[in-house]
Formats: sequence, structure tokens, C-alpha cells
Amino acid sequence: MKPSAIALPIIFGIILVGAVTGVYAGFRRQMNLEQWTVAGRGFGLILVWLLMAGEVYTTFAFLGASGWAYSRGGPTLYILAYLTLAYVISFFLLPRIWEMGRKFSLHTQSDFFRQRYNSQVLASFVAIVGVLFIIPYLQLQLVGLGIIVQVASFDAVSRSLSITIAFVIVAGFVLSSGIRAVAWVSVLKDSLMLLAAFIVGIGVPYHYFGGIGAMYRTLVQTKAAHLTMPGSTAHMGHGWYISTVLLTAVGGFTWPHTFASNFSAKSGDTLRRNAVIMPLYNLTLPLLFFVGFSAILILPGLKNGDMALLLTVRQTFSPWLLGLIGGAGALTAMVPAAILILTAGTLFAKNFFRPLFAPAMSDDNVARLAKLMVVVITGVAMYFAIYSSTTLVGLLLFAYSGIAQFAPGVVFGVYWKRVTTMGVFAGLMTGLATGMLLTLTKHDPLAGLNAGFIALCLNVVVTVAASLATAPQRDRFEEQLSSIAATQGMT
Repeated sequence: MKPSAIALPIIFGIILVGAVTGVYAGFRRQMNLEQWTVAGRGFGLILVWLLMAGEVYTTFAFLGASGWAYSRGGPTLYILAYLTLAYVISFFLLPRIWEMGRKFSLHTQSDFFRQRYNSQVLASFVAIVGVLFIIPYLQLQLVGLGIIVQVASFDAVSRSLSITIAFVIVAGFVLSSGIRAVAWVSVLKDSLMLLAAFIVGIGVPYHYFGGIGAMYRTLVQTKAAHLTMPGSTAHMGHGWYISTVLLTAVGGFTWPHTFASNFSAKSGDTLRRNAVIMPLYNLTLPLLFFVGFSAILILPGLKNGDMALLLTVRQTFSPWLLGLIGGAGALTAMVPAAILILTAGTLFAKNFFRPLFAPAMSDDNVARLAKLMVVVITGVAMYFAIYSSTTLVGLLLFAYSGIAQFAPGVVFGVYWKRVTTMGVFAGLMTGLATGMLLTLTKHDPLAGLNAGFIALCLNVVVTVAASLATAPQRDRFEEQLSSIAATQGMT
């Protein structure tokens, strides 16, 4: 029997179980806007943990981390640092955002901006920018799934066909069950991902080198510079490392889809507990690094580092284990893809289209339009996934350079009463324009620093300066922040 005939049925079987779980999650529930987007704000610690882990530990972690370990080396370690720092920030920031969401029935990040700054124009701008930067993150997931099926089928199934299949499945269970589908499929996804990470992270170095330490000794003897800054790159030195860690840590919980997960929690205390236990998941990342570093010695000369993990697994283990690991990887693509398209569809319908073009639209009609946009947005991401060649981590960093520009508006909105609508708008426009200009003109990094970080620094300066130069907005906002601070002090 051909190896692909063993691996592929296992992968598709796991995908099928995930799809059925996602559809069943919303069975016999009325999927109104509240249930579809934030699940009635009733998730406890376990479901919040699984949901947020499903968003953070994606194809980027499963294939991208090992791919960058293979192709770039030392700079890859920024991933461990930024995730740990992001959880520290989330401990203080997310409960306050959750309290505002509960008090004012917010569903999206754009709702937060509208409520805090009393500006529908700003809120609509935030919504459309959020949708635009969700697309490369969604593209990342679809590309990853395409790689998985292509490698597991020994190239019998093309990447474009597997991406199309993923599009149909993910859109199907999001349309039927909303955010509940994402949370429940995360149970299966996280279980399999943990199992796969330990199998390959320990098994590959022991199979070829006799242990992890022996693998590193061999790598040091043959390619020592790969493990230090700037690794196998020309510009990703210590300045790039520090600036990238700060950019991605600050931007880690200002993604639009994290607001939906945040609002789904049943209390602010749930989010604090989640911030404490989430770093445990980082234990899987070094295991994936080990595979990428091993692959340098096992499969030298790969043109696409993102292929390193699965090609190494295919060469090392039996087809059924390749199928199991491929299935785990497929779910790491499907779960975050689901929450991304749900968020993007909701942002477009609720926060962009309705206020600007159809103010009288009911919540039920908003939900219908959001579901239609799920199909449209995923189709756009699918097109780029098929025809683009950007690496997985490269896609994520590009998206972060834009999404992190929301951070001043979010952080100042929670902690600084003097910030104004004009200040946030001016800072956001400055940050987005600078980041995109530097990235698109290939000036990233600039002077050794991440271009998105430079843009974020300018964003902060302009936000503060413009806020101080405009009239204070201290009417209802001071009351909002005071009541939230009082509530947080009692919990």
C-alpha cells in the first residue's frame, strides 16, 4: 500500500472529526449575533484557555517556528520571548477590556473604539483596517494546511486543492456554530498538537543523533553561526530581536479576534487566571525548534523552510504517524482560521457596513451579512494563499506591523483619561502609513530595527502630542474608566 494511502485518510479523518465537532457545538442553539460572536459571555477558564491557545498556537507555531529555525536560526527565538511578555500584558489589560465589554454589550474591537472615543468614523476605520490585516493571517493558516496535505500525500494532492478543501470545511462550521465551534474544536486540536510536538521534538533528534544535546553539538560543529544573532540572515541582529519582541508582545492582544475571545469569558478573573497558565503552552515551541535545527543536518538545501518539519517527519516516521501529525497540523490551521473569518465578517457587517450604509439594519440581518462575508473574505485569503510565496512567519510579521498600531488606542483608552479621538486617529494613521511605507519599499528592518516597531513608536508620540494639543474628552469616559477601575479593584 502506498504511504499516502495510509497518511491521507488519517488526516482527513481528523479533519472530519473536527468539522463535525464544530457543527455540533452550535446544535440546538439559536445563533443570534450575541451567541455567534461571544457565545453569550459564558466561557469559563478551560474554554477560554483552549480558545486563546487555538488563536495563538497556529500553523505559525507548528510549521513556521520550525521553518524559521531551519532557514534563519537565532532570530527565531523572538517567538518565545514575545509570547511570554504578551501574557504579562494581558493579565492587566484584558480584564479591563472585558469589563467594558460586559457593561456596554460590546462584541468587537471596533465596538470598543466606538464606545471609548464616541466616534463612528474611527470605529469604522478600525474595522476595515482590522479586516485587511486579518487576511494575511488567514492566508498563513490556509498556506500551512496546503503544505500539510501536499507533503502527507507525497504530492498526490496539490496545495491549491487542499487549500480549497480547507476553505469549505472552515467556512461550514463557522457559519453553523460561530465562536462555540472554535472553542470546542480547540479541545481536539490542542490535544493532538501537544502529542505531535512531543513526538517529533524528542523523536527526531534521538532518531538521528542519539539525543537533543548531541544534535546541538553536531550543529555547532557544522554551522555554529546559525544559532546566534543574526543567524543565517543579514539584518536580524539584536536590535531587530528586541524591537520585534516589543512590537509583537504589545500587539499580541490587540488583534481584533482576541477581543471576541476576551468578551466570551464569564469574568475578568477568568482572564487573569488564563494569563497565568497560558505560558505553559510555550513548552511546545522549543520542541518544534529542535525539529527545524535537526532538519538542517538531515535535509540541507530546502528552498522553503516551512516544509522542514513535515518533510523530516515523512522521512523519519511511518505513514500512519505522518497522518496523525499532519492531522494535528491541519487543525492548527483550521481553528485560528475559523475565529479569524468570524471576526472579519462581524467587523465588516456590524462596524463598517451597517453604520455607514444601512443604519437601520437589525442584528439578525447583521449576522446574515457577516456570514456572507465569511465566504467572501476566506475566498480572498484563499486566492493569496494559492498565488503568494511569502513565508509563514513573514506573513505574521507583516500582519503584526499593522495590527500593533491599534495598541496605543487600546492601552491609552483603558489607562489614560486625557487621550482624545483626534489623538488616536492621528497616531493610527501615522503608524499605519509609516509601517506600510517601510515594508513595501523593502526597508524592513531599518537601521537594524523592525519597521513595525519604528511605526509604533511614531504612533505613540503622535497620539500623545495630538491628544495634549486637542480639547480634553472627560465627560462620560472618565466615569466609564472610574467604574471599571473600581470593579477591577473589587475582583
